Amino acid sequence: MTIAKGLEGIVAAESSISSIIDDQLTYAGYSIEDLADQASFEEVIFLLWNLHLPNKTELMYLKNELAANAEIPQEMIGHFKSYPINEVHPMAALRTAVSMLSLYDVEADDTEVNYQKAIRVLAKVPTLIAAFARVRKGLEPVSPNRDFGFAENFLYMMTGEKPSPLAVRTLDLALVLHADHELNASTFTARVCVATLTDIYSGVTAAIGALKGPLHGGANEAVMNMLKEIGSIDQVESYVADKIEKKQKLMGFGHRVYKNGDPRAKYLKAVSRDLAGQTGDTKWFEMSDKIEEVFVAEKGIKPNVDFYSATVYHSLGIDHDLFTPIFVISRTSGWLAHILEQYADNRLFRPRAEYVGPGLQKYIPIEER
Repeated sequence: MTIAKGLEGIVAAESSISSIIDDQLTYAGYSIEDLADQASFEEVIFLLWNLHLPNKTELMYLKNELAANAEIPQEMIGHFKSYPINEVHPMAALRTAVSMLSLYDVEADDTEVNYQKAIRVLAKVPTLIAAFARVRKGLEPVSPNRDFGFAENFLYMMTGEKPSPLAVRTLDLALVLHADHELNASTFTARVCVATLTDIYSGVTAAIGALKGPLHGGANEAVMNMLKEIGSIDQVESYVADKIEKKQKLMGFGHRVYKNGDPRAKYLKAVSRDLAGQTGDTKWFEMSDKIEEVFVAEKGIKPNVDFYSATVYHSLGIDHDLFTPIFVISRTSGWLAHILEQYADNRLFRPRAEYVGPGLQKYIPIEER
């Protein structure tokens, strides 16, 4: 057997959902550039799940279904209030909450309605995050507004106020950019999980557990922590130099797949600049821009999508430990697309491991040990 640590370079599944070829990311054949410039997140959801862009009727149906299913059971609110709030990371809370949702879905194990269940799950994830974010601050959750779009509704549920058009467009763009990314760690986790023919809720819960790690979805929160650690723009060069000298990783830079830079990063950099200008709080963007300048000059390694997403979410007024849950909002659309695809042509994942432990040994009775 040939070992590929981290399964690097191993093709583990066929998929029609997204591709990364020659540093070009596509969703069902549409370039991320075209989608970022022109598509809404709701259009991208439909594209990932159906492999074609929706017409007006199809898009309106999806939007209506997402709005109609955005409410969460009242019992979930009570559950959030029972948490030891100051000790719970939002990703742990969300992982538990998504698993609990299955208890309130009488069709949780009905495979004939998987598409409808996918809508229910995706519709409720932003509501869960916003509810938890408010409950832990001693505030009552804000019910979803059925007249708002997906991104607008999340921002509204977070604050209780109608968000600005720039904020809505920025979050919508971030959701489009993060929606799917081929067979990344959390997506692979979701597919491995449902390949046992378990339910959709189990698949999404497993994916959230994988995304929680700092080497995957948690990188955007780690970027913000790095910016706070640096403190000011005049400390950037010495900080980067120290990291390089110690051969330590700089959060938000490099990618396992892309060799010439992450094509999504430039979009988040642009909206990060716009948001910083609107809010007047330009410090974090300027620091990020300087870090990129210095590190690219020294190492030639470019930022990935996580790097500028940190300053984008900060400028939207979102708590730093909620950055990864926002990633979940977007990536759930991709997870569900892969889950549906896995169900449609399933084979149980069962890789092998090369054994490197002790050779064959003789059992010794306990009295003789």
